[in-house]
Amino acid sequence: MLRSVLMSVAENELIKDTALAIPMTKSVVDRFVAGETTEDAVDSTTELVSKGLLVTVDHLGEETVDEAAADKIVQAYLDLISQISDKGMADRAEVSLKLTAMGLSLGSSGAQIALDNARLICSAARNAGTTVTLDAEDYTTTDATLGVLSDLRGDFPQTGAVIQAYLKRSEADCRDLATSGSRVRLCKGAYNESTAVAHTEAHQVDRAYVRCLRILMEGDGYPMLATHDPRLIAIGQDLAARTSRDSDSFEFQMLYGIRPEEQLRLRELGHRVRVYVPYGLDWYGYLVRRMAEKPANLALFLRGLVDKK
Repeated sequence: MLRSVLMSVAENELIKDTALAIPMTKSVVDRFVAGETTEDAVDSTTELVSKGLLVTVDHLGEETVDEAAADKIVQAYLDLISQISDKGMADRAEVSLKLTAMGLSLGSSGAQIALDNARLICSAARNAGTTVTLDAEDYTTTDATLGVLSDLRGDFPQTGAVIQAYLKRSEADCRDLATSGSRVRLCKGAYNESTAVAHTEAHQVDRAYVRCLRILMEGDGYPMLATHDPRLIAIGQDLAARTSRDSDSFEFQMLYGIRPEEQLRLRELGHRVRVYVPYGLDWYGYLVRRMAEKPANLALFLRGLVDKK
């Protein structure tokens, strides 16, 4: 019920406008979003890298309405990659992008537009010495996203994928992607999907996550465990030990501003830890979806205002 309410909130423009007008909102946004500009994102990345953490940077925004808007987002990524490279962080920081921001939803030619735009970003990333990961979006985009991923990997084999464990198809997708050179970020899932295509109960999602994680850990690819859940982190560590994975053959991922002390603790244990750093003006939907992804995140976000552990 709470998840459905939060997803409705994410789509409500009146509530969004009200939230933007509340003075406290800025303190929330500043904690969980790196800022509005590329320079803000690079500054946050620099700070995290100085602590021994890895970073993936996301320019917030999706569902572009025309090619001109998509072109602007592409340019933002090109500028971001250039600045990351200039700062000497290309081996520590990559970028994440949503294909709907690249034009995926622009009618019958959307997939080609998104592919062409993603190619530009992947090419710039390769030239800079870094990588790109394609974010997952709602269920209706899954096939198109995996199709673009397949095309991109022909020229850019290190392009990362994101699999949402709550989708009932995800175990099969993990088997397809658990191959040598493949990079897969496994998260629980962030969209309001029907029971026909997704697990909706928390215990079902957790079990699905573990099943998918086992497939990835036993495969030949590079698993990226996106979770803040202590139980799933412990299970990931156990599976890594059971499958004799070296510390550089997988990584943990967490959101910017969430459990920063845990990020450092895992890093001190010798794990690779990557922080997902969002930036830009379109922060509202991002924050609400993170809360809807796991309703307990609502308390986590609120506690984060006063507790940095």
